[in-house]
Amino acid sequence: MSAPTTPRALNHVGITVPDIYAAIDWYGEIFGFAHIMGPRVLQAASSVTHETPSLFGPRFKKAYQAHLLTANGVGLELFQFVDPPVERPADNMEYWKSGYWHLCFTDPDIEGLAARIVAAGGKQRIPVVQFIPGRPYKLVYCEDPFGNVIELFSHHYAEAFGNWPQPGMAPQAYISREEHAAEMRALRQAPG
Repeated sequence: MSAPTTPRALNHVGITVPDIYAAIDWYGEIFGFAHIMGPRVLQAASSVTHETPSLFGPRFKKAYQAHLLTANGVGLELFQFVDPPVERPADNMEYWKSGYWHLCFTDPDIEGLAARIVAAGGKQRIPVVQFIPGRPYKLVYCEDPFGNVIELFSHHYAEAFGNWPQPGMAPQAYISREEHAAEMRALRQAPG
């Protein structure tokens, strides 16, 4: 095994929205994110955005892109695809498919922030959950008005997950690398 890799900083997360100005305003109002760039026009035929045709493929013709900045310096990159247009699936929480399925933001008052999300056209998907019995950690899943799933977590990520299982928790089930490999082999060999 090679030497451990130094942890990298998360630079940004990109999400697709159907109205870029509405998303800039919404994320600024609800989360206080700073609008630092755009929206700029991305066009397949433009030499200024020469990377987009190879990235998005032959179907891509035009999009808008903007950048917002969170309190800890992580970017939120917004895309509104114009041609082809943004499609919103009926089931916007397809967690079983590979790729992004939610963003998570930390706030000590997740009840208040969830209420602000709902009041501003978003949705609260579940009630607030006491994540670890006997501990102060809470979470709730919401979504923005554009269908992107958002988790709100009451405490810093490392605080909750860096000392797992937390004191007072029931024993946890874990899977070893070998057990995982065997399970994946069995799933690949299972009939259709």
